[in-house]
Order: sequence, then structure tokens, then C-alpha cells
Amino acid sequence: MSEQIRVKIADYAVKKEEGMLITVGLGSCVGVALYDSFAKVAGLAHILLSDSALFKTPSNPAKFADTAIPLLLEQMISIGAKPTRLKAKIAGGSQLFSFERSMTSVGEKNICAVRNVLAILRIPITGEEVGGSVGRTMKLFVQHGKVIISTVGSEEREI
Repeated sequence: MSEQIRVKIADYAVKKEEGMLITVGLGSCVGVALYDSFAKVAGLAHILLSDSALFKTPSNPAKFADTAIPLLLEQMISIGAKPTRLKAKIAGGSQLFSFERSMTSVGEKNICAVRNVLAILRIPITGEEVGGSVGRTMKLFVQHGKVIISTVGSEEREI
């Protein structure tokens, strides 16, 4: 069996040619899967918050959409990806707490930030499963770029 890399909250990983990248516990967090089908280079980030500028001294750049996605892109380029060939799939951004209903939720802010950063980097989003009120697991298969989403009590589905 090929290698499986687990991406923790506020972290990212890249892989080339085979294996799987997986992240669990996508509630208000957003998972960002990037894939270059020609080079067979995959990257997955588990983004916790939208904007590093909201913090005086952000300790972990992988925590924020505005810093994690460029870092992920840089790592993918270093192992053979080309930015012009990348496609993105995103998942998460749920609203898990009822008190968030009266204001813009953390999940909505994260979704918006991820979309904005990908637009700035000119990386098209080709699939997504965002919002709602469920936690998700996201799997990215390196050899073909398939992204599978699962939630408790539901069938796995490809986005």
C-alpha cells in the first residue's frame, strides 16, 4: 500500500506520484487540495483561520489562508508543479455553533479568504463542498488527483 500522510490542523503537506494526503476534522476550517495532473504533484492544507493580519505576531503561517496557500504552492513548485497547471478543490467552512448564525461565521470567513487567495494566484477551483453544519474528512489521491469527502453518517463522495 502506498504512503498516507495525515495533514493536521494548521499544517500542509505535498507529495509526488503516489500515495494519499488526508485531513480530518474540517469543521469551520477549510481544506485546500491543489493538484498538477501533468507532474502528478499534490498538496493539501488544513486552514484554521482566514487572515494572518488579524494577529500581531502570527506564530504559524500554515494556520492562515493568506499565508498557508502561498507556502503550499511554493513547496509544490519545488518538487515539479507548475502554477499554470494547478487546479484546486476545497472543503469545510461549516457553521458548527448556533451562536454564529447572527454574525458572519468563522467558516464563511475562511471560505471567502480561500477563494480570494486562489483567485489572486489564478488557481481555478474545480470542485468544492463547503458550508453546512457538518464536519468533514478530505482525502487527496496523489496518482490521479481525486478528492473524496466523507462525513459521519453519509457515503463518501468525490468532488
